[in-house]
Amino acid sequence: MEVPPPDVSSDLVVLDVVVPAYNEALRLPDTLVLLRAALAELDVPCRVTVVDNASDDGTSAVVVNAPPGPVPVRLLWCGEPGKGFAVRRGVLASDARYVGFCDADLATAPAALAQVLQLLYDGADAVVGSRAHPESVVEERHSVLRRWGAVAFRGAVRQVVRGVSETQCGFKFFRNDVARRVFAPLRCGGFAFDVEVLGRAERAGARLVEIPVSWVDVPGSRFSPVRHGWQSFVDVAKINWRLRSADVTPVMPLVTLPVTPDVTGGTAAVGMRP
Repeated sequence: MEVPPPDVSSDLVVLDVVVPAYNEALRLPDTLVLLRAALAELDVPCRVTVVDNASDDGTSAVVVNAPPGPVPVRLLWCGEPGKGFAVRRGVLASDARYVGFCDADLATAPAALAQVLQLLYDGADAVVGSRAHPESVVEERHSVLRRWGAVAFRGAVRQVVRGVSETQCGFKFFRNDVARRVFAPLRCGGFAFDVEVLGRAERAGARLVEIPVSWVDVPGSRFSPVRHGWQSFVDVAKINWRLRSADVTPVMPLVTLPVTPDVTGGTAAVGMRP
């Protein structure tokens, strides 16, 4: 599906990176510095969209007070708990040519964004970071329980997603129209939401490209094998059942997307809370 690169001389946002954030006031400042620096090196108009997922700390204030720079930062609010719903909020609010998400802890090195953008330029409908890729560099300190749980989870996921070897790395990017198509009907807001997104993308005939990542197990993960593990398996079963009868339209090549120029001038733009 050939999609020529956008006119980078314009003010249109080429890449929008959504960062779901729940009580991330402590590490979000460093994340924004590193992420904006990586995006600035791409030399195309980019933006960071932080979605505050009903935090009760100073997460929103961090975004509001972000210093001006070549990569603007905006804040959106999502009152519906769940990482998947927060990502969905940011994706559906994006007017960029390409949109995706990464985790607030930057466990996946943002240096991979250059490869992501090139693959999207070359016609990929979605680029999926994978820790299971043979070329990935992974530093993890997970317990034996969590490692075996991950193996079992991947086995269950194969019933839904067959085109990628790992679904749970928080580093995925899409052509805007493809992103809207797979996120708009999203019903799973928990940790298994990636499975539903990729499952819908596959069933729509999207071209998924899996890439290696440099990934570090950052302390402070909100995923608990005991509290969330069983629910993730239940969610995958529900997703599998749901997608069996999903009405999807095949993805078609698209050259031009309706977009609105970003006029924030590099400052933080604040989304209104309901």
